[in-house]
Amino acid sequence: MTRPTAAVDALVVEHAGRGATVQDLGRPGWWSAGVGVSGAADRASLRLANRLVGNPEAAAGLEILLGGVAVRTLRRTTLAVTGAPAPVTVDATPVGHNSVLELGPGVTVRIGVASAGLRVYLGVRGGVAAPRTLGSAGRDTLSDLGCPPIQAGDVLAAGPIPTALPLVQVAPVPAITDGPRVIEAVRGPRDDWFADAGLLFTGAWQVSSEADRVGVRLDRAAGPPLRRLPRGELPPEGMALGAVQIPPDGRPVVFLADHPITGGYPVIGVVLDADVDRVAQARPGSLIRFLEQSV
Repeated sequence: MTRPTAAVDALVVEHAGRGATVQDLGRPGWWSAGVGVSGAADRASLRLANRLVGNPEAAAGLEILLGGVAVRTLRRTTLAVTGAPAPVTVDATPVGHNSVLELGPGVTVRIGVASAGLRVYLGVRGGVAAPRTLGSAGRDTLSDLGCPPIQAGDVLAAGPIPTALPLVQVAPVPAITDGPRVIEAVRGPRDDWFADAGLLFTGAWQVSSEADRVGVRLDRAAGPPLRRLPRGELPPEGMALGAVQIPPDGRPVVFLADHPITGGYPVIGVVLDADVDRVAQARPGSLIRFLEQSV
């Protein structure tokens, strides 16, 4: 990974796990060029990691699927691990989740497999310094933009040390669990394409194994299925983050960070922005219930 000017080597990746990528808050403003925002799937967890180490909230960190990553410090640095609750050790000594880790050089930090949720975030003081494409270092898995996935042996540089200092040692945030999630959403814009769009908000949906940074496909766990009206094909139209699109098989897809910017299947509803992060942390097999809200 090419190191930008003024960055300093901070970490070497000893074990990359599966699906570790550099993520920030994305690249807004490029829809007219066919490029979506992308960025961290669970933005709240990335923001928290950055606040804990004294970075601006939009600084780049690592998004790690389930955990299983080990890094070794190359200099004195400050790290924080947030998101899905994974065991963290510093030279084999357990340390807290959502806490500030002040580390010297030559220390190995291991992130185990998360006990709940899907995505773990690693923040480093100064932010991961990586080449930017259209203003973002984040990996967009759909368009293949941004930094390549993290591999063992990669050296991660950090940017200039920010002047702000971490204000807490541990963040008292609610724990991520795999219990049923109540997700708030609004109807439309194509709810009139269904015999009864209210069925989205009736009964429970189960997260299928077809889930990635693009979207999460849901299966009906309890309640009647959704039925589309015979209206032919819908011309392609813009897709928003959190859009609940219904393909012909009636299985909803909730669009996440790397979603396409257009689509041709009707959108029955849209998840409220604050709850998109919670959908991104839902493991296959966990249950979702949609709670209808007005616009």
